[in-house]
Amino acid sequence: MSHILVAVAWPYANGSLHLGHLAGAYLPADIFARYHRLVGNDVLMVSGSDAHGTPITVRAETESTTPEAIVDRFHPEFLGYWRDLGISFDLFTVTNNQNHADVTQDVFLRLLEQGFLVKKTSDQFYDPAAERFLPDRYVEGTCPHCGYEHARGDQCDNCGRTLDPTDLVDPRSKFTGVTPEIRATEHFYLTLSTLEPAIKEYLDSRVGWRNHVLNWAKGFVGEGLHDRAITRDMEWGVPVPVDDLGPGKRIYVWFDAVIGYLSAAKEWASIQGTPDAWKAWWEDPEARSYYFVGKDNIPFHAVIWPAMLIGYGGLNLPTDVPANQYVTFKGQQASKSRGVGASINDYLEWLEPDALRYAMAANLPEQSDTDLTDEDLVRRINEELVANWGNLVNRVTSLIARNFDATIPSPGRFEPLDEETLAGARDSLDAVSQQIENVNLRAGLRAAMESAASVNAYLSHTEPWKVVKEDRDRAATILFVAINAVASINVALAPYLPHTSERVAVDLGLGEVSWKAPDIVPGTVLAKPNPLFQKAELPE
Repeated sequence: MSHILVAVAWPYANGSLHLGHLAGAYLPADIFARYHRLVGNDVLMVSGSDAHGTPITVRAETESTTPEAIVDRFHPEFLGYWRDLGISFDLFTVTNNQNHADVTQDVFLRLLEQGFLVKKTSDQFYDPAAERFLPDRYVEGTCPHCGYEHARGDQCDNCGRTLDPTDLVDPRSKFTGVTPEIRATEHFYLTLSTLEPAIKEYLDSRVGWRNHVLNWAKGFVGEGLHDRAITRDMEWGVPVPVDDLGPGKRIYVWFDAVIGYLSAAKEWASIQGTPDAWKAWWEDPEARSYYFVGKDNIPFHAVIWPAMLIGYGGLNLPTDVPANQYVTFKGQQASKSRGVGASINDYLEWLEPDALRYAMAANLPEQSDTDLTDEDLVRRINEELVANWGNLVNRVTSLIARNFDATIPSPGRFEPLDEETLAGARDSLDAVSQQIENVNLRAGLRAAMESAASVNAYLSHTEPWKVVKEDRDRAATILFVAINAVASINVALAPYLPHTSERVAVDLGLGEVSWKAPDIVPGTVLAKPNPLFQKAELPE
């Protein structure tokens, strides 16, 4: 048994999430976590609502309310997504609690003690109309690298470069729209320049990472790491645990958000009544940790967070950062702030949870951006999920119900095709396992569905509905092979389709499922056959 940490990106609690979020981080993480639980590994899957993101304060000011009120509105909505879709977090928390503040301040103080935090005076944009300094995300302008006109002060969503607000061309205050002024202010900086050699050594040791992740991370470091401010002039966020800077300063969100993985693990352990349990995932060198994020978060999770962990000392670095590319909708990048892409709840109103999970898993943007349309989602559900897997389960169980009183028949002598079919279904577990272990989740799903298609072809070739009229024993053997194959494929699909896979296991009279081919016992009485999925239709 291994300890597997599944760390999932923290969404800003400033608006509804869309399918880009689901495909980018949350569904892949859940598939991976569910697989490892079935294998028998000890999984801890954590995330939460990022309550300190500047978009939250922007929305709060726009609506004349408080950041707390915005978080309190959207955090329960996120919890509803995970419940309905079966995203199996061990803890999905928030960053505006005392536990997170305590852990963040501990990391701050340790880095300060180790000499990796220093005070510097720097130039920062100031809005003279609002009479306030502007955090990075309160500044927008044109990206100096790609010319994108809506780049943020900390990052360009178009080319993915990390930025400083002063890098922007034609900057403007998101708060008032005026051109901000440059004024001096003092802040704490993380000395990434000092940690650069250790990060290079870490990245050089990575094996099996996605090419776009490792290349981006190495390229980022290759340009030279610059010290990065970790505090800002603002009133919302984790308080700075020292008084050196004076009032009106807070730890900036990019620093405290990544610490959330550690604080959530500690919070989970405390909730369990075992305060030190988190250490099994963070201090055991044999434990593995996987960070599921979108590609815009690669620098923070593949470079900056490892640098913070190295500076802190004694904690495990990321084993892998399987960052996904973007999901686009009719050519436009899904964006909460720009309103591109319908919310997850919109899709759950007209698609069954496992059907939505399937359509997204089949389209995961693992190696390149994936463009989605509602028509394509419906096509995949109907032509692949319903016509292949759903049809196979209903076909086999209905034939047994009709011809053998819903009771698994005893098989006769196996023919070579029977042996081949049964072995192929059982071997699919190994094929799917290999792909998921390497975080190739689309390929894992494809392997399982190809196995289902093979069993459908076996049935079409052997025609048990005809054979039963002349050779009942032969028909019993065919259906025994088919139902055992269904049971094996159902395990392979369980990480992807948890709701319906559990139902199939119950209907087949199986106990608790693990990552192995179940043995279907002759004489087992099956539940009444019912279609696993409804045919999907576009909303009117």
